[in-house]
Amino acid sequence: MSIARPIWEARIGGVHAHVPIAWLSGVRRVGKTTIVRRLPGATYLNCDLPSVADRAADPERFLATLPGGLLVLDEVHQLADPSRLLKIAADERPDLRVVATGSSTLAATTKFKDSLSGRKRAVHLLPVLASELPAFGIADVNRRLLHGGLPDALLADRPPADFYAEWMDSFYARDVQELFRVEKRSAFLRLFETLLRNSGGLAEATSLSRVAGLSRPTVGNYLDVLEVTHAITVLRPFFGGGKQELTHQPKIYGFDTGFVAWANGWTELHAADRGLLWEQLVLETLQATQARIHYWRDKQQREVDFVVPGANGSCDAYECKWNPDAFEARGLAAFRALYPAGRNFLVAPIVGEPYERGVGGLVVTVIHPAQIG
Repeated sequence: MSIARPIWEARIGGVHAHVPIAWLSGVRRVGKTTIVRRLPGATYLNCDLPSVADRAADPERFLATLPGGLLVLDEVHQLADPSRLLKIAADERPDLRVVATGSSTLAATTKFKDSLSGRKRAVHLLPVLASELPAFGIADVNRRLLHGGLPDALLADRPPADFYAEWMDSFYARDVQELFRVEKRSAFLRLFETLLRNSGGLAEATSLSRVAGLSRPTVGNYLDVLEVTHAITVLRPFFGGGKQELTHQPKIYGFDTGFVAWANGWTELHAADRGLLWEQLVLETLQATQARIHYWRDKQQREVDFVVPGANGSCDAYECKWNPDAFEARGLAAFRALYPAGRNFLVAPIVGEPYERGVGGLVVTVIHPAQIG
């Protein structure tokens, strides 16, 4: 099923207003191909096909055969020297606008010998956002929490366990082993599934090393691979010099609520599970609008779920609650005592317009994830 996702089509167009190359990345099966195939007037080429790879081996001759306008190079990392082709396209064909897709960030592998500085901007395609659910015919956000936001899983009648397991196998074979030469399959996947089960937890290298049966340096290398392939999100703590603040230990989230639920063995939602998945969904929504996201925590275990730095020392705070009436502002009040400038948001599954409420002497705006931005 081809469902329009105009948010992302508009972002690609916004990139081309400034630079010739849009790098559209995102995890496997998130919908990259569906989006680029919908772009009007585009010349679409699947770089997974040997015939396309053979033609692209001589970039100048290859590009000379293509019409001007919009060129889509899907799965461009499958080419022998993708950055060379993209650089020549940007420099020698000013009549072309290019969309290149891949599962990882640009220059994640040794295949990319040029960073394409000044020629490209990245668009990170995320699982289906809360604001996109109506287009997919989904009225109940609980379905998005349990199934996740990869379109095939979201539209399934029940959480498709076979889909998640097959995705993991394909992810390792195509995005990890093939591109990064990670040889320890079972240990790598054991580490990944541990991170999914504990999504939103503080990362502790020694514990992860013990669970996965890997050395600490290898765990660090595998975390880098998972991050550049968008399989995990690493949040660093926000701090400004306060002696009681955490300053180093990151939090690690999985990439999608459905995979977090699958890794935990959840086939239906219970109250405790829903809170964790709701926080994950809010993070995915923030990632669509914010370049820098942190969390805040002090040594008294007071915490703010997400902090987004702004201009002139201000920072917005986002707290996540399935039931907004259960929110108490202990962590937020401690944070605002140190950083008073900025807005306070409580993200909850409300219906209707945002509204303000007073909590613990603070003014908090209650919003739905679809109202973030």
